[in-house]
Amino acid sequence: MVVAGDGQVTLNSNVVKHHARKVRRIYGDKIIVGFAGATADALNLSEKLEKKLERYNGNLTRSAVELARDWRADKFLRRLEAIMIAVDAESMYLLSGNGDVIEPDEGIIGIGSGGVAAQAVATALVKHSDLDAVDIVRESMLIAASLCIYTNDKVTIEEL
Repeated sequence: MVVAGDGQVTLNSNVVKHHARKVRRIYGDKIIVGFAGATADALNLSEKLEKKLERYNGNLTRSAVELARDWRADKFLRRLEAIMIAVDAESMYLLSGNGDVIEPDEGIIGIGSGGVAAQAVATALVKHSDLDAVDIVRESMLIAASLCIYTNDKVTIEEL
């Protein structure tokens, strides 16, 4: 499993940070999370997911479902403006405030402004190249950065 995130943070039409870390390891480095949206909201969700992982002994599926349930039902959490990807060695999920817990069909998912471009490139490279997963993710992010003004080429990559 490989997860990447660019480093750009924008506020309205201004770039305010170039080297943000939108991908990180949690739960003893066994889970990788990536996020898009409001930074503080995403960090809050990451902490809440880690608490769920502790409660459910590292079971990512159960923890993701419980976080999505809380996120959708809780008055405070419903206002969070972020979306999250969470992966362990076997599973990959997209989590949203709508209560979504989505496992992608082909093991590739993109979120955020450049997410559709990165996902499209990754899908093509998986099908039509011999690149390894890290190189596919890196190239996908660089191409997304060349297309999307809200995505830059300062990429963080984490691999399990």
